Amino acid sequence: MSPSQSVLLSYFDSEEHVLEATRAAREAGYAVHDVYTPYAIHGMDEAMGLKSSRLTWVCFGAGLLGATSALSLQYYTSVVSWPLNVGGKPFNSFPAFIPVTFELTVLFAGLFTVAAFLLRSKSFPGSKREALPRVTDDRFVLALRADESDAKVKALLERHGALEVEQMEVAS
Repeated sequence: MSPSQSVLLSYFDSEEHVLEATRAAREAGYAVHDVYTPYAIHGMDEAMGLKSSRLTWVCFGAGLLGATSALSLQYYTSVVSWPLNVGGKPFNSFPAFIPVTFELTVLFAGLFTVAAFLLRSKSFPGSKREALPRVTDDRFVLALRADESDAKVKALLERHGALEVEQMEVAS
């Protein structure tokens, strides 16, 4: 069973409201657990105080591994394992290696990045996470690590356009 924690969920009807509420909650010192939206919102990562993603480095490393693997395999088969003299061309004809190298670079980068994303977000197949109501449709939800009994939090969220505020246990 996955561990869970209690968070305060506040529902909003526009991205402007949830963005303002997120900034205000962080400035007030409340810890932002997450923000659930039906689409990406420009500036939300900064409002939440997130560091830049390391997923780009995973993609770069995987692409580098794919390119190195492709070049190594082609060089080995063309020069070491089975050298053929074809029209006096050199055995290690790197321009001929470019298409396969490009394809394996893109393939490795794509597959490793998707795998890293799914593992990091714990969204792999078989995960029993439930979606919040209407978040995939037309609602925006700000989840704070705060107690519902704190009247200041509710007032802050309602001042920034919260339609509803509720306490809920979510998987961490």
